[in-house]
Amino acid sequence: QVQLVESGGGLVQAGGSLRLSCAASGRIFSINFMGWYRQAAGKQRELVARFTSGGGANYADSVKGRFTISGDNVMNTVYLQMSSLKPEDTAVYYCNTDPPQWVWGQGTQVTVSS
Repeated sequence: QVQLVESGGGLVQAGGSLRLSCAASGRIFSINFMGWYRQAAGKQRELVARFTSGGGANYADSVKGRFTISGDNVMNTVYLQMSSLKPEDTAVYYCNTDPPQWVWGQGTQVTVSS
């Protein structure tokens, strides 16, 4: 059983930055098939960043150029560096595989004020 624990969220002004962390424990063979999702109030959960098989990353158009996914395979931790935050980035952020295979963690709330 894999457990996911997200952290690093908070309240930030528009234009600010945050770094999210996702610690994965259990039978993790690699973090290279993981990604970050977010769910805003009243909206469906969406994938915003993920690793690709070639060692790169893909991003949703809404965050491209502002968010960067990275990870540590030794520590089984995935990060999301978020910069130039906008109020529309306000959401609960989660990590999981792409497509999601594990039980969702509690997520971490990111609130961007205008």
